[in-house]
Amino acid sequence: MNLIEELRWRGMIADIMPGTEEQLLKEITTGYVGFDPTAESLHIGSLVPIILLVHVQKAGHKPIALIGGATGMVGDPSGKSAERNMLDEATLTKNIVGIKSQLEKFLSFDESLPNAAVIINNYDWFKNISFIDFLRDVGKHITVNYMMAKDSVKKRIEGETGISYTEFAYQLMQGYDFYWLYNNLNCKLQFGGSDQWGNMTTGAELIRRKAGGEAFVFTCPLITKADGGKFGKTESGNVWLSAERTTPYQFYQFWLNTSDADAEKWIKIFTFLTKDIIENLIAEHKSNAAERLLQKTLAKEITILVHGENEYLKAIETTEKLFANANAPAHTLSIEDLENMEGVQKINYSINSLNNGIDIISFLAETNIFPSKGEARKMLQNGGVSINREKANDLQQIIQSNLLLHNKYLLIQKGKKNYYLVVCE
Repeated sequence: MNLIEELRWRGMIADIMPGTEEQLLKEITTGYVGFDPTAESLHIGSLVPIILLVHVQKAGHKPIALIGGATGMVGDPSGKSAERNMLDEATLTKNIVGIKSQLEKFLSFDESLPNAAVIINNYDWFKNISFIDFLRDVGKHITVNYMMAKDSVKKRIEGETGISYTEFAYQLMQGYDFYWLYNNLNCKLQFGGSDQWGNMTTGAELIRRKAGGEAFVFTCPLITKADGGKFGKTESGNVWLSAERTTPYQFYQFWLNTSDADAEKWIKIFTFLTKDIIENLIAEHKSNAAERLLQKTLAKEITILVHGENEYLKAIETTEKLFANANAPAHTLSIEDLENMEGVQKINYSINSLNNGIDIISFLAETNIFPSKGEARKMLQNGGVSINREKANDLQQIIQSNLLLHNKYLLIQKGKKNYYLVVCE
């Protein structure tokens, strides 16, 4: 299969400009995708464009990862219902350094290769362009009518918040990125999420009108969950690529706990396993879904890709300790066992409250295991809370110091996979 056929089979093509597949078959083509530096780590929503860059390089083409140091100061209206907060230069610089270090894990930057990857920051060219120069040399080539016809702009104009000139101009800035890369690095392809189609095609149009050239675009679908929930979101927030923000164990657990429908779709998108292997896995999974073969394979492949094999093996070990031995009485756990548990969130709490006794609902809210007493009560009523590996069924239970393990610890489980070690001193 060629690159586009491969991506189509994997469900990674949403829209594609005519001629794109032919261009990729004709010659080694330089293509880029942009990353928004709104944090110093990317999250798993960024994995799709990263994986697209890897597929592009594997197919022999040259990938460029563009970090939007300049556009990050402006804000993209695509997919947004309100204006985004703009970041200062110091924050952007810090974020860019963090994102660069992550991208370098996935791509080959060996300059001896004809298709060595490149990381570039669009602030490098925008910082020298005056407002007058930009209006004269870029703005005159794209009409307001053309810009307003884009869905991302129309939705904001028709909405309650409207759109500022700053964000309205974003598509021109992104369009100029494509034009600059076309002129300076012979970049003829841009790809990314389907919400970026309007911005991308503006770039191809600018190249046609200003340079008389031909450029191409394709997009991948935005990732959704079968149950309608937001992809990449958990109770504790985003699932990050940074091990400091999301531990490898938590990362592994996210993929392990996907539904059958999501696992069947995501194993094609988030792994590089071949079509034959994936089809066999799907067939084997359907014959014995209880074994969760798809989820285990997906979690393994993506955890190794992002964090490496050692962290994957540690995540397996932690999972076995937490789940396979979950029936072992809590009092058999040593201080070392409790202190070194991975995947367990530590919470410090004053022992004075336990000496006097505190009702379980107040305790769960005060420790921030639940954001409110109401949510704690609801989960207790549904049998979703365990203390020291014993179900907590009594809403009137008083938590006292006699429950402490080694006179110091309480091991709390919320739901199926959230563990907390409350350290009382």
